[in-house]
Amino acid sequence: MEEKKKRPSVRKPISRRFVQVYAAVLYNAHIRGFAEGTIYRGPLKTVCVPGLNCYSCPAAVGACPLGALQNAVGASASRPAFYVIGTLLLFGLLLGRLICGWACPVGLIQELLYKIPGKKLKKNRATRRLSYLKYGILAVFVLIIPGIYALRRVPLPAFCKYICPAGTLEGALGLMLHPKNGDLRALAGGLFFWKLGLMVLIFAACVFVFRAFCRFLCPLGALYGLMTKLALAGVRVDRDRCVDCGACLRICPVDIRSVGDRECVRCGKCAEICPCGAITVRAGKLVLAGPDLSPGAEGGRRT
Repeated sequence: MEEKKKRPSVRKPISRRFVQVYAAVLYNAHIRGFAEGTIYRGPLKTVCVPGLNCYSCPAAVGACPLGALQNAVGASASRPAFYVIGTLLLFGLLLGRLICGWACPVGLIQELLYKIPGKKLKKNRATRRLSYLKYGILAVFVLIIPGIYALRRVPLPAFCKYICPAGTLEGALGLMLHPKNGDLRALAGGLFFWKLGLMVLIFAACVFVFRAFCRFLCPLGALYGLMTKLALAGVRVDRDRCVDCGACLRICPVDIRSVGDRECVRCGKCAEICPCGAITVRAGKLVLAGPDLSPGAEGGRRT
């Protein structure tokens, strides 16, 4: 009789929360910007960070990749956008949606809001359908509208201007709350209050729905999701160990159809719950969650 395979020992996982906090601090290392009420404009500001983090945040030391992409599309009529497109491809092909789960400050904010006690809405058929909305937002607000205005030689980063809650929280409020920026408060009009109200609604939804903005509205997550199958970092499933019990799908808080698909943010909950030790979250050879199956990695499958 064939001996039943034992669950491999699981090493202590890398703390995802620590990495999230570290990334948020690293993106916003210019702390004195809050004291001065100004935006950092040094040489690092030409470099995109991987996660969603507003360029106009007083502490931000890098550019937001989504804002940079919209600006590049807006300027495409006069100059090519090779740098921004290349940077996003590099992030997407190396890390994919691991960025969403491990290195996005807005993702961290949403997860902390979800910890507020209250009745939680579990994923269902409606949330799965809503998860497609972010791909429409990517197409319309990040590519089509800025592209149309680029033909008129008028830059319009539509997602940043009309929707982005990070821009409202980090940029607008971060600057307007400083005492010396009274002129900015005086200029606040209908658009600001629209975005403020939208931000409140989005973050309120995050108290009851796990990562509501990330799952339904974020075009950066949609963009990385389109590259997830090619990304170096991802989720590996050892099919020799997997017994298709479905525990991974049940524990997952987002709208995946299979482990590691484009909706997966690589949080590692599936690796922690898997009774067979068949799931590993990896970044290259680095094991982030789950058992180290390196000796038999060829027998596993990255999904």
